[in-house]
Amino acid sequence: MSHQNSMRTPLKTVRGLGSAKSGVHHWWTQRVSAMAMVPLMIWAVYTVAQLPGLSFEEARILVSHPLNATLLLLFLITGFWHASLGLQVVIEDYVSGEASRMIAILAVKMLLVLLGALSVFSVLQIAL
Repeated sequence: MSHQNSMRTPLKTVRGLGSAKSGVHHWWTQRVSAMAMVPLMIWAVYTVAQLPGLSFEEARILVSHPLNATLLLLFLITGFWHASLGLQVVIEDYVSGEASRMIAILAVKMLLVLLGALSVFSVLQIAL
């Protein structure tokens, strides 16, 4: 039976293919994390620009300052979170096959959580 002779509406065709409810949340979260990264990136560039003229001990003191350590932690957490959101979108758009897509998303998220945790631990070790 051809589609032209069918009594099926386009709405009936797409029903049951999944919910679109979480897409807005994901989009919104990605935009908010991007906006949070703007001032954090400005701070990070300014701070990194200071490092070449410092000795190792002076650089450690700079990073261990409570304000700088806090901003660095926020930069890392927000950056890894934003990367996770962005890479998930790329994987969803370009990896075919549901199983491959889910494995890739889980692998990327696990890798980013591991790298984020190591980064946060490193900053805390310097700051404390």
